[in-house]
Amino acid sequence: MYYKHFIIGLFIAINFQCSAQIVVKANDAHIHYMGRIAIKDSAAELSWPASSVKINFYGTAVNATLKDERSDNNYNIILDGKVTNVIHPAAAKTNYTLVSGLTPGKHTLELFKRTEWAMGKTWFYGFELNKRSKILPPPPTHKRKIEYFGNSITCGYADEDTTGKDRGTSPFENGYISYAAITARHFNAEFHNTSKSGIGVTVSWFPLIMPEMYDRLDATDPNSKWDFSKYTPDLVIINLFQNDSWIVKMPNNEQFKARFGTTPPTPAFIINGYRSFVKTIRATYPNAQIICILGSMDATKLGSPWPGYINQAVADLHDRKIFTHFIPYKNTNGHPNAKEQQKMADDLIGFIDQKIKW
Repeated sequence: MYYKHFIIGLFIAINFQCSAQIVVKANDAHIHYMGRIAIKDSAAELSWPASSVKINFYGTAVNATLKDERSDNNYNIILDGKVTNVIHPAAAKTNYTLVSGLTPGKHTLELFKRTEWAMGKTWFYGFELNKRSKILPPPPTHKRKIEYFGNSITCGYADEDTTGKDRGTSPFENGYISYAAITARHFNAEFHNTSKSGIGVTVSWFPLIMPEMYDRLDATDPNSKWDFSKYTPDLVIINLFQNDSWIVKMPNNEQFKARFGTTPPTPAFIINGYRSFVKTIRATYPNAQIICILGSMDATKLGSPWPGYINQAVADLHDRKIFTHFIPYKNTNGHPNAKEQQKMADDLIGFIDQKIKW
């Protein structure tokens, strides 16, 4: 009899606890999203690198319900501005405890997507707070806004691979410590990271090039278009051409053949391609300041023609609000590691301090 009463009591307690939870659905206005994120079927669809979900709350614990396309993404859990943990969402819809046992009070919680859209999408269904908690007004919008158009360097590809193997799989990619994220945090700026490993301006390691996908909401869907009125950056930073610099010298590469046939592109063709893309970005953001950077891999190695191509393309536009800046060749193998990403950020921050008026 005692056992039966215990089971009934436990059942009631569990149901009371669940019913007492505060559910904050994905479309709740208290949530602040960063990045190109679509709300579909009561869930937010995250794919772009550095996309994030943030709330302010009063309480001691927060759960979230997530589902990953193929369980290949990773997210930083950031509490009150500090990374406290990493979660790896499963392919099945699952409820996760993000933080618990906190000192009662006001807190800010952020889920930050470390991985790029090559790892697939994640569906975020909402947060859950316990009965003694309270959802607070959303975090304020940052006064400064940046958008990056970049490749693997900007995504943070292999920046946590300490073995020297330069592995770009999800355990070793952390966009939170890429130069892009570090620079944005330094200036207390919100940022969008419109980037993909392997992408170029005239040719990529896969069929898509940046001029063909810069305006997408879902990068994998040519019919999915981003509404540029939702986010207007003060500063645009373009870091492209590293992949072009390799593939244009590889006539047997499949993408070389698809883009150029059997004849390597001329410098004039390359310059025109870059100039056209920057001109498109200028038309998209007529008031933004733009920095066309390159580095820190071997496209900026001594003797490389690629910085010159960028300089010429920008000079042809006669736009005083478009700058060029080249981050020195790191002179090591593979992609920038964590320390090299920090060095890139330091370099870029110095340039922004000199040239950009917020």
